[in-house]
Amino acid sequence: MSSVPFGFTSWRRRSPSITSQPCSRDIPRTQSPSQVQRGQADARLLSSSVSSLGYREPTRSFIPGSARDRLSPVDSASYARSVREDTAELASYVLADKKDARSPSFLTRRTSDASYAGIESSGPYHESAGADDVPVTNAETIEEVSEPGTPDDIGEHNSAPGPSILASMIKSCPRPKNTNGPTETEAGGQAVMASPGYPPVNDKVNGSSETTPLLRSKSSVSCLPDSPELSDVDDLDDIESQKPRLQPWYHGYGSVRERTRVKVRGIATTMNPKTWDKKTAWQRMVMDPVSCMPAVVLGLLLNILDALSYGMILFPLGNPIFSSLGPAGISIFYVSTIVSQITFSIGSIFKGVVGSELIEVVPFFHSMAATITVLVGEDKPEAVIATTIVSYAMSSMMTGLAFWLLGKFKLGYIVGFIPRHILIGCIGGVGWFLLQTGVEVSARMDDFRYDLNTAKRLLQPDALIQWIIPLILAIILFVLQKKITSKYFVSAYILSIPLVFYFFVLSFDSLDPQSLRDSGWIFEAPRAGEPWWYFWSLYKFHLVDWSAVLQTVGAMFALTFFSLLHVPINVPALAQTTGEDNADLNHELKLHGYSNFIAGALGSMQNYLVYANSVFFMRSGGDSRLAGFMLAAFTGVVMVIGPVVIGYIPVMMVGTLIFVLGIELLADALVNPRHKTKLLEYLTILAIILTMGIYDFVAGIFLGIILAFVSVIVNQSRVSAIRATYTGDQVGSIVRRNPTQCHYLRQVSRQTYIIKLSGNLFFGTIVGVEKKIRDLVADDAFADHPIKYLIIDLWQVTGIDYSAAEGFMIINRLLQKRGVVLLISGKDADSHIGRDLRAVGLGESSGEVKFMPDLNSALESCENEQLKALYAQREALRVIRDSPSRNLDVPNCNKSVTSPTLDLLSQSPRRNHLNTVAKNVLEEHELQRAERWRSISEPIRLMLQIFHELSDKNEDFWFRAKAYFVRREYPAGTVLFNRGDSADGFYLLERGELRADYDMPQGKLSEPIVQGTTCGELPFFSQTERTATVFAVKDCVAWFMDRENWDRLRQQENDIYQELLCISLKLTTERMNAIGNYTLANAN
Repeated sequence: MSSVPFGFTSWRRRSPSITSQPCSRDIPRTQSPSQVQRGQADARLLSSSVSSLGYREPTRSFIPGSARDRLSPVDSASYARSVREDTAELASYVLADKKDARSPSFLTRRTSDASYAGIESSGPYHESAGADDVPVTNAETIEEVSEPGTPDDIGEHNSAPGPSILASMIKSCPRPKNTNGPTETEAGGQAVMASPGYPPVNDKVNGSSETTPLLRSKSSVSCLPDSPELSDVDDLDDIESQKPRLQPWYHGYGSVRERTRVKVRGIATTMNPKTWDKKTAWQRMVMDPVSCMPAVVLGLLLNILDALSYGMILFPLGNPIFSSLGPAGISIFYVSTIVSQITFSIGSIFKGVVGSELIEVVPFFHSMAATITVLVGEDKPEAVIATTIVSYAMSSMMTGLAFWLLGKFKLGYIVGFIPRHILIGCIGGVGWFLLQTGVEVSARMDDFRYDLNTAKRLLQPDALIQWIIPLILAIILFVLQKKITSKYFVSAYILSIPLVFYFFVLSFDSLDPQSLRDSGWIFEAPRAGEPWWYFWSLYKFHLVDWSAVLQTVGAMFALTFFSLLHVPINVPALAQTTGEDNADLNHELKLHGYSNFIAGALGSMQNYLVYANSVFFMRSGGDSRLAGFMLAAFTGVVMVIGPVVIGYIPVMMVGTLIFVLGIELLADALVNPRHKTKLLEYLTILAIILTMGIYDFVAGIFLGIILAFVSVIVNQSRVSAIRATYTGDQVGSIVRRNPTQCHYLRQVSRQTYIIKLSGNLFFGTIVGVEKKIRDLVADDAFADHPIKYLIIDLWQVTGIDYSAAEGFMIINRLLQKRGVVLLISGKDADSHIGRDLRAVGLGESSGEVKFMPDLNSALESCENEQLKALYAQREALRVIRDSPSRNLDVPNCNKSVTSPTLDLLSQSPRRNHLNTVAKNVLEEHELQRAERWRSISEPIRLMLQIFHELSDKNEDFWFRAKAYFVRREYPAGTVLFNRGDSADGFYLLERGELRADYDMPQGKLSEPIVQGTTCGELPFFSQTERTATVFAVKDCVAWFMDRENWDRLRQQENDIYQELLCISLKLTTERMNAIGNYTLANAN
């Protein structure tokens, strides 16, 4: 059913206003030449992109050809100002009578005709239309001179991270000169007291502790403000540890030279025996290393056990080609551990951190070794070994590069996006693999498969006893760990296994190591004379099959991905455990990059910060960098002498370690999360574990990545994009309108419906929005609650994909069938979301769609369209009343005159509702009052118009108040008052438009004030300060009552005084309700 909505004249052809015409009285607004040229160029380039009449919107699933790369320029801000012009012009109808000359097209123009006037490049106000409304400050305003700074301002002017206010006050306090006392020695740019009998100590190295006094004595430090010994990085800067200390590495050439000179002087002083102190030397050279020995022994024992457990099986020992490379794997493990330990001890924020080889690399390495063996061939064992070990080293260097890039570009937080249950599944897969590896190592199997032949081999008596004993020992250890909490228990338990083993060996038979090796009870001894650096001799680059190396790139990427998961978890966990608040994840990532790349360059493997070992190490007394360097040195000693011991280590000892770790990881993946995760998440964990354990480890990793994305999509799709829904009677614009208009809008505003969306709109969430709107326009729902305007607010939407944009096209077509107008608020048409919507054709060729910059503009536009029906009905009723009767057939004559307008207003139930409400409002109130008040002069008529809904007093009552008001004219741009001013009066706005800007710490808000309303009454009556800045948007005429007349009114006409107070309270209640409803709805 066709219809002609009401509209106003174009905003370009209106009377002078601050928002549309540049003049001397206007608020200045400018537009850069580049913006003008860019707008004209866009108009030329994009004018043909939407002009085709035969364009047909493709279906939602058809991607090619449906996106528009050329979009016509749309000025949403100009349209919002056009809506504001409509509001002001509608307000003029409140006080208008039939003597006012008004264009008939005012109430019949389509609003959309002026909605995108910015597309036109011509017009007298084209350049000024795009500017914002900015109030002009009064030229006579006296600038406030700030008072001198106080101690409270010390911390406010220091934007860089530094000391707290208390520390700054202490530092800036007057300091007396040091006239006597011990001498001072410059060390690191600081004034440090040289105590008698002690060599000069650099205070920056030692640092201030919790017991260091904030106020030092006069004899301990120089307090002159201009003392050259006090630098900007004084220990006093952060003595309270209230802010992180950021030490820039570069302060200019002079400071670098100064620090170098101080370092050289310090080294020279240290090397000079004359400056040595016996107590200090004894403490630093003897006592400190001795105090670190318990922690170093514990850390060394953990490194040895890890080397025997995982370094030994770095190569698949079940394969005959790699069966003799167990000692080489241990040496590789030690090299990687030493490199990581030295790197972390030098640069990590954690002084007692422990680094070790990444044990989870074993499954990936075995997969890579199997692939290379197949590609190169078992008949070329040296080539297979050379290609495999080169692939190992390359994967370590790739991991190091990935770590460094993440730290360099501060992208460590990205790893946190991976769902935790996916990581749990990967950990469980490693546990499954370790159980399988434990069986292979203990039973000396070269090819483990999940078939009957493997089961038969495992159940043979000689193999069964070899793998069942370490499995039982691992289960016992796993159970006892829950009850015995001593940190030495695990080490003692593992070390007791070889003692018990050799006790039984010596008890039943004579010690014959070779027979034990042949039967698989102890490991093969290294070749005679095989040194610890033997693995370097395996790098025979002339034998490397590079095509086979390329085939393992997928496994390298999977290994890199899995390696990246540990650091973002271990570093924050260790920081929380140790209470280190200044840990920098990106810095630690770069350190991991250095250590892994260096380890790969040295022919070793991946390494990382080990959380559990670090906690044990620190709690045992190793919370110092000296302990970390000592641990690296002792590990190097064990690496050099270690291969000799390999041939006497029982296989069940290593098998027990492998089994217990596998059981722990499987328990963490399957037992602990069973009551914490959802069913779908737990099934995902099982799928990853089974895929990694039975089929392929790398395939399980990629399955986890795919399931992570699927999990995110499913979970995000369950979260509705609809944040809230409202009807127009629940939320209205904050325009301050005349009481008659407010009364009418309260009855018809249910034809407006608001849907607020939030988050990122994609194909999974737009379905719910589409379903909501389908339900809204369904036959039954639409019959009960017909709507005319649908506002979709995108203020809290962060992004939109192509499918969601196509969903808006479907929504618009559904609304068009019902004659509902779609308004998009919260996003400008030229924002990235607005351009994405217009790229699929929304608003270009799919019907009328309005882009509004905010929700208030959209609500204001809908209210204006509804008010047009009110005044169109008033014009129709005036025609009926004023039409002369030429014959006796008056009804027919009237019908012929008024039928076009009345038929227009009654074409649908929605318009019929508007017609009925408008007729009731006009006939019961406005027309009768207009006839009575037509001959009344201002401001009495204005008071009657404003107060008639709030007071029952007539014109005789208000006539006595006329003498207390003064008529004033305000050109556009005039500031009536500023926020914080004393309220010296209030205003009755007869003509024009004002705007109140609320600028508060909680945010900013602009309230339009149109003619036929009041302004500034609440602060005036309550004798408080102004809460907003009000200025004239257009030329205004207002009636003003100042404080002097108000006092005279109270004394002479007290009843009018009391009535105005009551009216003020009623107006305040209405405004607070309107602004409160809008603010809450907009913030929801």
